[in-house]
Amino acid sequence: MPTAHLALGSNLGDRTAHLAAALAALAASSGIQDLAISPVYETAPVGPPGQDDYLNLVVAIETTLAPHALLDLTQMIEHACGRVRTERWGPRTIDLDLLLHGDTTLADDRLTLPHPRLLERAFVMIPLAALAPDLVLPNGLTAAAHAATLDPAGVHLRADLAFNSPEP
Repeated sequence: MPTAHLALGSNLGDRTAHLAAALAALAASSGIQDLAISPVYETAPVGPPGQDDYLNLVVAIETTLAPHALLDLTQMIEHACGRVRTERWGPRTIDLDLLLHGDTTLADDRLTLPHPRLLERAFVMIPLAALAPDLVLPNGLTAAAHAATLDPAGVHLRADLAFNSPEP
């Protein structure tokens, strides 16, 4: 069963509750097992000005779902958590991005794997490195080694927030 890595973020409303709801929905989903959760980070927004800061984390899941089926599931969870897509990189109640799905590489009109901006985003790479420091990335570096090359400004550990793996 492949391991998939997902990035979760929220910057609207009760950010902690939105993340908790998305994690619970993932854990309760058929085809997903062994949910592991990174520490939570507060991060500066990317995109249009005037947005609130995000809470971000990364999860690793064992899944029997194919990449497109997992994408469909993440979009269903976003919708159930009140996500409304109005502008690219705009504020959102919840965002779930499929970063990696085992060793799968693909690019079509719905999905690109690995995620095309994975290696550029400190707000994704720092939580990924905390969760899976030895994970070898498409560039041949480990998550920890690659995260160390990125500017960590605007990415702050929220030691006061932690999520345990929800029971299915």
